[in-house]
Amino acid sequence: MMFDLRSRADDAHRDRLASDQEMALLRRYEPILRFTSGEQFFPVDVERYVEQASLWYQRPGEDPVCALTQGELTLETLGQVDLGRPDAVYFLKFADPLGVWELAKYRAEHPAASAGRRFSPGTGRLARVGYASRFFDAFFNVTLLARGRVPGDTAAAAALLFEQMLADGEQYRYHGRVVRESGWLVVQYWFFYVYNNWRSGFSGANDHEADWEMVSVYLAEPDDPATARANTNGDDFDSWLDGCRPEWVAYAAHDYEGDDLRRRWDDPEVEKLDGHPVVYVAAGSHACYFRRGEYLTELELPFLQPLTKAANRLQRFWHDQLRQYEGDGERASVDERGNLFRIPFVDYARGDGLTLGCGQGKQWSAPRLLDTDEGWLSAYRGLWGLYAQDPFAGENAPAGPMYNQNRTMRRSWFDPVGWSGLDKVSPAYEETRLIVAQQVELRQLERQLQGEIQEKAFELRNLGIATRAMRTQPHLQRLHADYQGKVETLSEELARLRTDLAARRALLHTLDGYAALLAAGVREPPRAHIRRALTPAMGEPFRAGRLAEIWAAASIGLMLVVLVGLIYFARHFMVFGLSAMIALFAFIEATFRGRLVRMVTSMTIGLAVVAALVLVYEFFWSIVALIVFVIGSYLLWDNLRELWR
Repeated sequence: MMFDLRSRADDAHRDRLASDQEMALLRRYEPILRFTSGEQFFPVDVERYVEQASLWYQRPGEDPVCALTQGELTLETLGQVDLGRPDAVYFLKFADPLGVWELAKYRAEHPAASAGRRFSPGTGRLARVGYASRFFDAFFNVTLLARGRVPGDTAAAAALLFEQMLADGEQYRYHGRVVRESGWLVVQYWFFYVYNNWRSGFSGANDHEADWEMVSVYLAEPDDPATARANTNGDDFDSWLDGCRPEWVAYAAHDYEGDDLRRRWDDPEVEKLDGHPVVYVAAGSHACYFRRGEYLTELELPFLQPLTKAANRLQRFWHDQLRQYEGDGERASVDERGNLFRIPFVDYARGDGLTLGCGQGKQWSAPRLLDTDEGWLSAYRGLWGLYAQDPFAGENAPAGPMYNQNRTMRRSWFDPVGWSGLDKVSPAYEETRLIVAQQVELRQLERQLQGEIQEKAFELRNLGIATRAMRTQPHLQRLHADYQGKVETLSEELARLRTDLAARRALLHTLDGYAALLAAGVREPPRAHIRRALTPAMGEPFRAGRLAEIWAAASIGLMLVVLVGLIYFARHFMVFGLSAMIALFAFIEATFRGRLVRMVTSMTIGLAVVAALVLVYEFFWSIVALIVFVIGSYLLWDNLRELWR
């Protein structure tokens, strides 16, 4: 498998444009990034980060060892480092945590930063979800005490180093790559941030040094690949470039991949300024979104997956069978509703902060082209920041653009078309050609099936004649039975062939219609491929505002305190106390959310189901006898009525 991945990556690498042509493509479609007010870190050249960092490695059970100190480490030396210790984790280290006095000084000198630089979270994160999600969120926070995590003061230290970096020369840069794959010309923009302060700055899931994010634009070339290569290598590059059409764009967001990440270029959700796609960057996490807003992102822990599947089944029964929806007439899939056992976090992609890009207040510097011949990109497979030894890996720094944290190749690098689910979609010039090829193949198969059907139909008729002739001949009964078996087998096979032929003809008819639509310039809806779009959370408003948010934040802790009180002071009334506590908490929550009527309805349905089960258990045989009596009476009446007609 790894050989195949390397082979695909090498093929993509060989089919590259010249550097000046790559630069022209990158500059034409470079994204415009809109950040959230309060964001402290922006994309910079990775070389500036490496020059401020040191290289370390750590073996299991041992202290980390410095391999290259700050000053010794450069992009060149990073690509030459010996990674010959397979049991060791190699990582960069950018910032040392501030001491108590240094942190106090930082907060005194940066009051805006300590207050989130005018960042306001709005509706509380926990106020957007229910009790189960809050409980697992509390569990997740407790695990941070035992897990490896980036020290809390590292974010302030990284912010100081980044401010000094900009003071020495304010430059914002992305790292670009252009490659042909599966008929598409893929233009990739990789953004490097020195720090991800999602947890410490915006109540998110994690903090970690270094952060790689990416946006891909997928172009359809004006000619087939062979002609396109000739045009890009000659004097016709400018006309070829003008003929390239952006068809799709995909934004990276956390660990998601597939169809939901991409949008067609003409999708109204894809905001563009002078041909440049606009990206709304989430505060701290730097996830990329198509629309401004606040996105409820759910983290699923591996050991909770069985509970997640069970909850999905229960939700399907509750919504699909009992018709209990979240809103009036709202029918959402289980995936869209989320799951109780996923831990909720909010990505704030409001776009009300710094804007970076062509024609904006802050401009891009010339991009750094990513070339796999450079050792820092292809040879270094370590982490690009602190190794926190987090078993969930969320606090560990990421690897580079080519690799995952476990040193395997990153799919968005070696298979950028498959990463966005575009491997099943062809550019227009190739789609028409593939349709024609399918039509030719289907017509040839149709002729073969027709010939086979005629041959078998003739054979079946002959078998039928012989079988009927032997029916009244006792001495041929064994042969007659053998022929009957052949008739049944051949008849089933003939029915299968005719079914297959009908399906092929229907597909051929559909392809003819689809080809006609393409020829007329008619395309399928731009969002037909999307199953679960990443959309801003509307946020169900609490009626009591701030009081309700305080309740959401305190409810789980308060519930645990009440539980301990029941155990120590009212153990004999545990069942009654727990029932009263759950009812009280549910009543308060429903009141805040304006769901009191819905809660009463749900409780009524639940109690009715329980009562029905109790009745069935207590009077099972009586119920069975009653059902049999009713069925017998109905049959007696129906049959006698038939005689009286």
